[in-house]
Order: sequence, then C-alpha cells, then structure tokens
Amino acid sequence: MTQSTTDPAAQAALLRAYAAGDGDAARSLAATYTPLVFAHAVRMLNDRAEAEDVAQEAMLRLWRHAPGWDAHGGASVRTWLYRVTANLCIDRLRKTRPDGLPEGFDVVDQMPGAEERLQTEARRLALEDALMQLPDRQRQAVVLRHIEGLGNTEIAQIMDIGPRAVESLTARGKRTLAALLSGQRTGLGYTDDTIETSY
Repeated sequence: MTQSTTDPAAQAALLRAYAAGDGDAARSLAATYTPLVFAHAVRMLNDRAEAEDVAQEAMLRLWRHAPGWDAHGGASVRTWLYRVTANLCIDRLRKTRPDGLPEGFDVVDQMPGAEERLQTEARRLALEDALMQLPDRQRQAVVLRHIEGLGNTEIAQIMDIGPRAVESLTARGKRTLAALLSGQRTGLGYTDDTIETSY
C-alpha cells in the first residue's frame, strides 16, 4: 500500500479532488478501497453477493461524505471505511445470521494427507460454528485482529472504542472460542497449545 493510501492528508486531498469533479481521483479511490472493503465484507459475511452489496453501499457513503470530509477530524479513509463496512456487515448478520466463514480461515499445509485434510476440515467447521456463537462485537474484534491482521489502535478507531476495550473484546472472544471448542479437543486433535493458536 502506497503512502498516499495511508496518509490521512493525502486521502483527504483525493476526496476533495473527487468532490470537485476530478475523475482520476475517483478512479484512484475506487481502485484502492473497493477491493479492501469487499474483502473485509466477505470475511465478515462469508457471502460474496452480500459482500458486493456492502462494498457498494460503503463506497457510496464515502462518495456522499467526500465534500465534507475535513469535518471528520483527519480520520483515515481506510479506518473510516473499515468502520462503515463492519457496521453494515453486523447489521446484516443480525438480520440473517449466515452460516460459515470463508474457506482458508484455518491455515492448511501445502500437501496434507487424507486424514490431515479431514481433520483440518473438521477443525474449520468447528471453529466457524464457535465463532458464529460469539457476540457480534467480540466476533468483529476477533475477525479484525486475527483474520484481517489489524493492530489494536486501528481496530479501536474502527469500532469507536479504546485500545484496552479492543484487547478485552479480543481476549474474551478467544476465551469463549477456546471454551466452545474445549469439549472437542481430542476429536479434533487439539492440545492445550494448539487450540489457542489455531485462530
């Protein structure tokens, strides 16, 4: 990611240029942020069609906010879009509760044997079932931290909470996942160590 996509001042300048009718600025913003928004929505919803709708809505909201972007107090476009996308996804999750997480949530060895593939799939299914049982805010924090790989400071901005609250949500989410999976340790081939590091 280039500096212009992580520098709030450069992002604000692009948005001002877009608001003034600069087509190149609009194309640059769309090319940079639409894939990011779509990928995050897919991870949250596990439904590409729903994710496309969310990505479109999130980008439309960005376009609508462009003329008054400076009123956001120097907020990063990326952080703002993550927040909008996550909120749109949570709204949809609360309405529909879709099953499942994206394929590849668990890391799979490059050449697993049949038994290992079966165990990996069993772990993935158990983990996605457990994750779907988390409260929405815990699930959001765990997804942002352990799937998206964001730091606590950016997650705090996205979720509009403090970094300590992020740590608390993430820790509670991990503990809940471990508890939900604890009865399946033997069948899934987990040890006390692996169950904590599998997500």
